[in-house]
Amino acid sequence: MIKVTKAVFPVAGLGTRFLPATKASPKEMLTVVDKPLIQYAVEEAIAAGINELIFVTSTHKRAIKDHFDKNFELEHQLLQKNKLKLLKIVQEILPPHVNCAYIRQKEALGLGHAVLCAKDLVGNAPFAVLLADDLIDTHHKEGALQQMLKQYDQKKSGVIAVEEIPRKDTAAYGIVKTNSDNSIEAIVEKPSPETAPSRKAVVGRYILPATIFKHLEHLPKSAGGEIQLTDAIAKLIESERLTAYQFIGDRYDCGDKLGFLIANFALARQDPALGTQFVDQIKRIITSDKAR
Repeated sequence: MIKVTKAVFPVAGLGTRFLPATKASPKEMLTVVDKPLIQYAVEEAIAAGINELIFVTSTHKRAIKDHFDKNFELEHQLLQKNKLKLLKIVQEILPPHVNCAYIRQKEALGLGHAVLCAKDLVGNAPFAVLLADDLIDTHHKEGALQQMLKQYDQKKSGVIAVEEIPRKDTAAYGIVKTNSDNSIEAIVEKPSPETAPSRKAVVGRYILPATIFKHLEHLPKSAGGEIQLTDAIAKLIESERLTAYQFIGDRYDCGDKLGFLIANFALARQDPALGTQFVDQIKRIITSDKAR
């Protein structure tokens, strides 16, 4: 199998659910504890062996590029003040062997269109897609993408991450039907609980062949005027094998306010410096509320 070395990060969305926080700052730069969402996704990709990062951005996403670029003034100040631990953190945000590329999605035409924008930068090789909204915590073990790449090597085919959800929630997800060896037989966008083919929901991690681009190029727009990645995958599996992979780890939907808050709570508990104090403070707040 061809080694997967490129990852696409669709980061052009407006993040309207988080207004006013996202009025001038990208939602992918919202922090969970002390790192922005996009950095969690990038770290997961790099840990899986990805060395080319492709960001599909929009006009107001300069902060993402700045975050992964060098900041000579900041580094100089930290060095002058002998804040070497902080200097190391800043310098290691992006390892030297990893390259970044940025391309604009000129119109908000959906996830499928965002992936299509990366076509020329991806080329003809298989590639990964990571959605920063889905923060997947594997508790310092193998990241979700790294797990998926093992299945990619074993099954010799593209891989889509899934997790089992309550049937009542199927209308919020793409849902897949699989056979006994996890090959995807069908994929349906947001089916009702009554018509959903399973409870296996697609989450924001994909390993796709470059042939997905020809399907994206010829797709008609959906009723909402967008090009849906799910529709292209449905076309792709008519001629190529894709498999579903149920990753080991906890996913937090950080595109949703509640999911974002829960992610902060869960990861703050694990923080080696702050975890114990954080939990003690939460207990104090809860106890105080009960006493009122």
